[in-house]
Amino acid sequence: MAVAAGAVLAVLGVAVAQAGGTGGTDEPERSPAAQQPRELRLPPAGAGFDYQIGGGYELPEGVEVISRDREDDPAPDAYNICYVNAFQVQPGEQDDWDADLILRDGNGDPVIDGGWDEPLLDISTADKRARVAEKVGDWFDGCAADGFDAVEPDNYDSFLRSAGLTTQEHALELMKLLAGRAHAAGLAIAQKNTLELAPHREEIGLDFAVVEECGQWEECGDFTEWFGDRVYVIEYEAAGMAWACDNFGDTLGIVQRDEYAVPADHPDHFRAVCPRP
Repeated sequence: MAVAAGAVLAVLGVAVAQAGGTGGTDEPERSPAAQQPRELRLPPAGAGFDYQIGGGYELPEGVEVISRDREDDPAPDAYNICYVNAFQVQPGEQDDWDADLILRDGNGDPVIDGGWDEPLLDISTADKRARVAEKVGDWFDGCAADGFDAVEPDNYDSFLRSAGLTTQEHALELMKLLAGRAHAAGLAIAQKNTLELAPHREEIGLDFAVVEECGQWEECGDFTEWFGDRVYVIEYEAAGMAWACDNFGDTLGIVQRDEYAVPADHPDHFRAVCPRP
């Protein structure tokens, strides 16, 4: 959805802390993150979660982990995940990309994710993947400089909407580059959705999962098989929320949001959490 690790860690020499929290109050200025190594922290397992990628607002009671757009500010006193659209182009930003990095069909027209009106990125060659990773990696560096703790690269599953022009292997190869870049910046990195690629999490270097509607599709347990209790769930429908809460409400961070995850002062805002005894 778009709105608005082990081997890799060993190679990069990044320390992993098992508890959440921010890295301090004095954040570095934007510059290549590899020159400013910092401790990599994983989000606290099973913690209260909120999804604010449509606009930040004050943390609700009980929230320890939060996802916000890369152009938003991180929240104080929380584990902050930086949302980045890494495999598709935000509406209105196509001109920010080299023309040959936009995936095109046989007629030369951009391949569009119709649900969100987003052109897909062309990740079909090693050269193009490297160039995409460099641009997205610069965004990761910005997330680190701003004080985020992790990144959430969205649309890992864009190959499913590519009319066969990109593949699972292309997605895995790009995500491997992105995981290395995130860890070099001292950031944990999430797998977003894309259950079919979860078995590759260790070889790619993914640290946790952010999952939409695993309750709706009764798949939350499949994600916990690979990521344990570090699965952070967003539901949009009451039925999916009920299933997720009934089966994983005591172990996972689960929130129900409105479709665009808009701020609390927006008339379409909706947020609910699992009932607690």
